[in-house]
Order: sequence, then structure tokens, then C-alpha cells
Amino acid sequence: MTTLRYHRPGWFLAQVNNRVIAFLAGRLGISLRGARLLSVPGRASGMRRTTPVNLLEHEGQRYLVAPRGQTQWARNLRAAGGGDLRLGRNVQSFRVAELADDEKPPVLRAYLRRWKLETGRFFEVAPNASDAEFRRIASSHPVFRILG
Repeated sequence: MTTLRYHRPGWFLAQVNNRVIAFLAGRLGISLRGARLLSVPGRASGMRRTTPVNLLEHEGQRYLVAPRGQTQWARNLRAAGGGDLRLGRNVQSFRVAELADDEKPPVLRAYLRRWKLETGRFFEVAPNASDAEFRRIASSHPVFRILG
């Protein structure tokens, strides 16, 4: 079951912070702690939508996690099945597989440990929470494994 939970970003994050990160990652090729610029077709319009995301590398796999919940980018990525990640001039097209809730705890834990300062308030658990506690919140946080 997918919970339609979504934490809308505030004005500063949407209008200033995300634009700065998008400029650094997308134009200059500077990644702040794994930042990339995600481009994915809109599920209704088909127009390319871009947003900064944190690329998590965990146990030899790469993941995109939506800490704010059922974001537009997560819904678009789910519908499209893939997109592009940009870091400067380097653009990688990829396909994704969305993780089932039972698969998410170790990935959510790794994400929360890495970006707790920026995203911890969107999770209802601490990084050292049990797998059961992470499974309880799993449906609120889409997780996509990058297939290549």
C-alpha cells in the first residue's frame, strides 16, 4: 500500500536552495554530498521535469529516495520507469525498479544516516531504529534502485 504522504518544500528551499544545488550540480558539475539533477518526463504532459536529488550509493547499488514522501518527481519516475541524472556535462540515462516496503529498511536507514541533517525531520524514526520501525514508515518514502 502506498501512503500519499508529502511534505511540501518551503519557499526558501524551492526558490533558493534547490536552484543553487541545481546550478552547482547541473551546470558546474559540483556535487554536494551526492547531489544530482534528475530529469524525468511528466506523467501527464510528457514535458521533462528537473529537480535536485541525493544519489545514495549503498552496498554496491545506487538508489533514489524520496524523503518528503510521494513527491512529483517520485510519481513521475514511477510512471516513466526511468530518467536522466546529470552532474555537469555527464548525463546518465537509467531505468529504475521501485523497492517493495519490506526491502526498504536498510536503504532508508543508510539514507537517513547520510542526510539526517537535511531530511531527518521527514522521517518518523531515528537512523538506529529497528527494521520493524522502518517498515512502518516505508510506504511513505518511495525508494528506487537504479538499474543502469
